[in-house]
This record gives sequence, C-alpha cells and structure tokens, in this order.
Amino acid sequence: MENTKDLTEHPTHSERKRRDSFGMFDGYDSCSEDTSSSSSSDESEEEVAPLPSSLPIIKNNGQVYTYPDGKSGMATCEMCGMVGVRDAFYSKTKRFCSVSCSRSYSSNSKKASILARLQGKPPTKKAKVLQKQPLVAKLAAYAQYQATLQSQAKTKSAVSLEGFSWGNYINSNSFIAAPVTCFKHAPMGTCWGDISENVRVEVPNTDCSLPTKVFWIAGIVKLAGYNALLRYEGFESDSSLDFWCNICGSDIHPVGWCAASGKPLVPPRTIQHKYTNWKAFLVKRLTGAKTLPPDFSQKVSESMQYPFKPSMRVEVVDKTHLCRTRVAIVESVIGGRLRLVYEESEDKTDDFWCHMYSPLIHHIGWSRSIGHRFKRSDITKKQDGHFDTPPHLFAKVKEVDQSGEWYKEGMKLEAIDPLNLSAICVATIRKVLADGFLMIGIDGSEAADGSDWFCYHATSPSIFPVGFCEINMIELTPPRGYTKLPFKWFDYLRETGSIAAPVKLFNKDVPNHGFRVGMKLEAVDLMEPRLVCVATVTRIIHRLLRIHFDGWEEEYDQWVDCESPDLYPVGWCQLTGYQLQPPAPQTSRESQSGSSKQKKKSKSQQYKGHKKMTPLQLKEELLDGEEYSFLQGASDQESNGSASYYIKQEP
Repeated sequence: MENTKDLTEHPTHSERKRRDSFGMFDGYDSCSEDTSSSSSSDESEEEVAPLPSSLPIIKNNGQVYTYPDGKSGMATCEMCGMVGVRDAFYSKTKRFCSVSCSRSYSSNSKKASILARLQGKPPTKKAKVLQKQPLVAKLAAYAQYQATLQSQAKTKSAVSLEGFSWGNYINSNSFIAAPVTCFKHAPMGTCWGDISENVRVEVPNTDCSLPTKVFWIAGIVKLAGYNALLRYEGFESDSSLDFWCNICGSDIHPVGWCAASGKPLVPPRTIQHKYTNWKAFLVKRLTGAKTLPPDFSQKVSESMQYPFKPSMRVEVVDKTHLCRTRVAIVESVIGGRLRLVYEESEDKTDDFWCHMYSPLIHHIGWSRSIGHRFKRSDITKKQDGHFDTPPHLFAKVKEVDQSGEWYKEGMKLEAIDPLNLSAICVATIRKVLADGFLMIGIDGSEAADGSDWFCYHATSPSIFPVGFCEINMIELTPPRGYTKLPFKWFDYLRETGSIAAPVKLFNKDVPNHGFRVGMKLEAVDLMEPRLVCVATVTRIIHRLLRIHFDGWEEEYDQWVDCESPDLYPVGWCQLTGYQLQPPAPQTSRESQSGSSKQKKKSKSQQYKGHKKMTPLQLKEELLDGEEYSFLQGASDQESNGSASYYIKQEP
C-alpha cells in the first residue's frame, strides 16, 4: 500500500470543503476575485494558470487564513485574534473574521460597558473586549520570544554533545543514510511506503513575525532516515531557508491538515511579495504532487506502542557467565529497547540493555525447556507486581528438523566472537541443545568449566561454515596460541582430528536488505549496549554488515546481521527520546587508543570488550573488572531471500 497521497485525487462533494482546502481561504465568494496574479519580482513573472473549474472552492470553516497581498492588506480579528486578508473579513469596518466573532464581540462589549458603569467609570463609545491584547503587544512578545530562542541556540552550539546535528553532519560531508525500510523492527519500518523526495507536507512557518503559530507547505529535498531536508514552497532553487526535521514529528502534517484543523497557512516573509495570488500558485504547484497519507501520524503512534511493559519477568543471558541465563525484570522501555535489572539486584544497578526482539532474552522456563544452563535466583517467590512475560511476545526462531543430519559436538565452524564483535573466530560446537540451539566455544580461549560458551541458534546469521572468511576475504582469527600461521583449515582439522560442520546446515538466506556501503545509521555499541552511536556501514558480505563507529578506530568495528534489532535509522534517537552518542572527538580517541590495545582477553579477569567513552565520560575510567557487558549482533528473524555463501565479493 502506498504511503503517500496523490493530491490530484478528486474527493466527493461532501468532502470538498474539508479535504481540498489549503487552509488559506474561506468565504472565498466574498473575496476580491480580480486580484492580479502578476508577481512583484522578476522571478515570479511566470503566469499562474487559472483555477480549473473542476476544483472546488478552497474554503475552511468560516475563517480566513492567508498572508495579505499588496492590494487587500492584513487585518486582525478583534475577537479571536486571527490574522487574515482584510477584504475577506466581515462587516464594512473589517474588524472581525466572521459573523460569530462580530456577535460575540458585541455581546462582550455590552458586558464591559455595564461593568464599567457598576464600577463608577464613565462609559466609552467603544468598550474594549476584556483581556484582549493589541496586535502590537503580541508582535513585541513574539519578537522577544524569537530572540530568546536564538540566544539559547547559540549557547547550545558551544557544547559538543548537545551541538551534534545529523542534518549538518550529512550536509557537510554529502553522506547518505540508510532508508527506514531497511529496519523492519523500527517505527514505520514496515509501512514507510514511497515517502521520498518531492513529497509535500505542511510544517510550521518559522520565517514569520506573526505572534501566532502559522504553517506553510514544504517539499522534501533530501531524506536521511527519519530526517528530511525541507524547502518551503515558493523558494524554487533558493536553499537559504532549507531546514531539517524528523518527518515523524508532531509538527509534520499532510497537505490539507491546516484546512481540516482550522490552522493558518501563511507564506514565509522572505517571499511574501513574490506572488499576489498565492492560492492559484499553490493549486498549480501541488496538482499531481504527493503528500503523506491522512493517517500518517496515527501509524507513527501505533508503531511506537511496545508490548513489553515494566515489571515483566524474562530470562536473559548472564553477562558475567555467558553460558547461562538469569531472571531479570523489565525496568523501562525506550523505543523498544529494554533496560533489564537482574532479579537479585537490590539497588537495581546490576542491569542489562537489549532490544525486545534480541535473541538474548526468552520467556520464563525457556532454559529448562531446551537444556540451557540457568542460574536460580535466591528469591523464592515473585515480588509484588512482577509477572512473567507472555511467550508470544518474544522473537520467533525458525523451526528446524534435527532428526536427520545435524550438528554434533566437536564439529568446527566459524563464529562471531561475542566478546570481541570485530572478530570472526575458529569455533567448536560444545553442546547440542533442543529446538535447534547450540552451545559454542571459541577455540584457544575457552574456560575449563565452559563458563564462556555462548548460545546461538542453528539458523543464527552469526555462525558460518568452515572457509567462509577465506572465500569472502575476511580475516579469520585463529585459536590463541596457535603458531602454525598462516592458518589453514585443512591442516587444523587434521591436527585436531575434527570435522567441519556440514555447509548445508547453515542459514544461507540473504534478504534484500537495502543497505549499501557508506550508509549512515544509528547503531548500538554491543560491547556497551546502553549506548547508541553514530555509525557507518563499511562492508557488506551477503547479510553480514561491518559497522564502524564514526570517530573511532577500526578495532572498535562490529560485525552485525542486516536484520539485527540493534540497528536504527538516522533520527531514531530523536524520535524515541534515546540519547545519541555523537562521533568521538579527537582527544577522546587518542586517550583511549593506547589503553584499549592493552586490554586482552584472559581467564584471570573478565573481559570488558573495547569500551568507547562518551563525551560525558572522558574523566571516568572504564568499568571496573567485576563484570563485562555483552551483546551478540545477531537476529534470528527469518529472512526473505537467498544466496550462496560461496560467492566471492569484493571487500
């Protein structure tokens, strides 16, 4: 279903007044129709076509909304304060925008006159409406308000964290962002439709000195995720007032919204004299154009409703022992991301962040059902208000048939190391669980008790057949301590007396994901999963993406599946209210590069991963050695395409 509305659609007679108005004129029959369509500038001397007879009169609920042309001038309703074309106002004096305002004013004037007499004041010929501000006072207040906003903007620009702007970042570097349709788990990811350049919307008009909030029509010049670079209609090739905004924001509306909502539609001050017949100009410009669907804001709201709620209980990986799970409580939900607090944490500081579709969380009882290790809680009964999450809310994994040829303990494969997501390592299947789940260990780095084994599903896009890295020109990390380099699988299998897991058992589905090298996005730092950072896709191998965190060295890069719920469109943080981590400043990179390279995995201390420090943490140390944060970059959602693993791709 298309997600934009063609402005040429002809409404029924009953809908014309509501749908076909640009919110500019009502009672148009009473307006002066001999208004010249000539322009006050050379650029606008082009003739504007007369209104087609098939188009309905553009009306809107008894109010007049437009910027004045040179002939008629502007008037302000003395009752409701509405600004509009003077000639369209009611009565000879043009003091009111409608009959109802005139009558209300008359009634209030009589009341004011009576009140004045009761107070012993001499009655005036024209009693003023109580508590009405003159236009001059409103304009002065609005000007002061605008000055305050500009002052605040200048102050913010001096702070690097607050000052980061996706729009400026993309414009200054000519970057391209991954489209929203690449992220099926994100808001609007499955119903974005054909929102693209040239789609028209109604937005607040910031180039205006009026005291009330007014709107104007703008067209999308460029899309970057949820963010759109907009240009007001009438500016043609002039980009001086172009601005970025989140297309899912509350101030973005389809064309026709102003008319239906009774909001003023006013041309920007910079071009107010460019045309004298703005109505005809808009009719010509918008005929055949597309806008957002009428229910766009409703769809945005619905797509941001999340089934997980605080106080729900789940089973989640134990970040101190990867081989087991623990019970945790949903503490908060932001944009589908869950802050989980382990059930035994009394002060609620022992937490873990992941998305609600993460393969690391499961329903209560999952571990027992498949034979996975589980740490029992010291809490003997549920705390008041806590309840088990319904099983159907979790991401579903693809069903597999384990009755025929299947994975066996000791088989070799290649796997993304969950403790170092920039590396694909030589790995071994250590245990076969039920329902297609496998316990896997990284060769040369395993603890004697298997406490660092980790669980991947057989269809996980984070495990690969032997030879995958070599064929796709990815550096394979050999077992620690293995000295026979360069590493050769044939020799290693012979030396260890092992066999490779059959290629046909691996997930070879490759969806048409839409990612391209160089695209910008917002990505979770899976070694510190509470952080969402500015990132770039630097390599694509089938469904596998190499994610680089802007401003950081390549050693911090992470391999992530194209359907990972930890990747988001540009603008996701702004939309959901999550904190975005901007590119690291040079000083931060230099201070951390030396220490991070000395951080190696060892069994005497728990691995913390390559930590990145936010600008607000530059004076803090890395997390102390009591625990580490871990999150695998895999999504077990079923994909919709296929391709062979054994197709060489250029790096």
